[in-house]
Amino acid sequence: MTAAEQDSYLQWLSDCPEHGKVIAQIEKSWNALNQLSEWRPAHSPTPNPDLLAPRNKYYFPWKRLLTVAAAIALVTLCWFQFQIGHRSRSAQAIIHPGPERLTLEDGSVVELNVGAKVNVQFTPQERRVQLVRGEAHFSVAKNPARPFIVSADKFAVRAVGTAFSVALDQDAVSVLVTEGKVRLGESSQSEPPSDSADASSELSHLVAGQKAVITLAAPPLSDSKQEAQRVQISEVTPAEIERALSWQGLRLEFVDMPLGDVVAEFNRYNVHKLVVADNETAAIVVGGNFRADNINAFVRLLDAGFGVNARSTGNIILLQRTR
Repeated sequence: MTAAEQDSYLQWLSDCPEHGKVIAQIEKSWNALNQLSEWRPAHSPTPNPDLLAPRNKYYFPWKRLLTVAAAIALVTLCWFQFQIGHRSRSAQAIIHPGPERLTLEDGSVVELNVGAKVNVQFTPQERRVQLVRGEAHFSVAKNPARPFIVSADKFAVRAVGTAFSVALDQDAVSVLVTEGKVRLGESSQSEPPSDSADASSELSHLVAGQKAVITLAAPPLSDSKQEAQRVQISEVTPAEIERALSWQGLRLEFVDMPLGDVVAEFNRYNVHKLVVADNETAAIVVGGNFRADNINAFVRLLDAGFGVNARSTGNIILLQRTR
């Protein structure tokens, strides 16, 4: 799950005690159904109903005593072997590299999702980038004298100093603004509409927290009657933005690691530092997959799932278990 999905699930669990009970019931049913895993149609037309029949805890078939004893011995041996193997695989911190990152000559930064490709053409008058395929996120260095233009298929996005992503597929171009504002237009123009564009271009104006989806098969932008159908603009929540851009950034995956060690890994990548208050809190074993720069989502997970309270003082976040 993404960090936003983890937050949503944990919030759902904490909203009502009954939610955890429902999850436990589902796990119990699933484990019961797992008993059918060895059945195959070749064994019999239907599974043996005894596989799912409830057991009488007061009845013990003495004639099977030796079989059960042997099974217990075998399970015990397997358990020890599992523990040895499990320990050898536990307490891991796995670093997943982030997307390809390009720093352009003006200081703007382009992050490329897997499979994305761009062509960069800078002139003294403008900064132009062509998105050939895939999805890219742009953090634009401010320079009002040289507009930053991203073209994708028939359309272009104009920005001065802002952050936004552009995705190109077979049917549409999607633009998501995370900071500042942009304007949309046809790439055949000298440049997309400027900030002084008239009211007829207002549907191609996007600000932070908005997303536009432009259908490629739609009529050209000059046909104002069809504009509302061509360009679909919607508001997006911070959680939706986080999900949409979950491919960005370095990710840290933790497998059965003590919180103290996890904190040390996070602190390598963030200005805000996590500090564990005591040894009991540091010994909590946690796991999961997180963006290295998203310590807020990690702190929310600790609060919802482990009862770890966070107190911020300047650049320090103190973690302490309260329940």
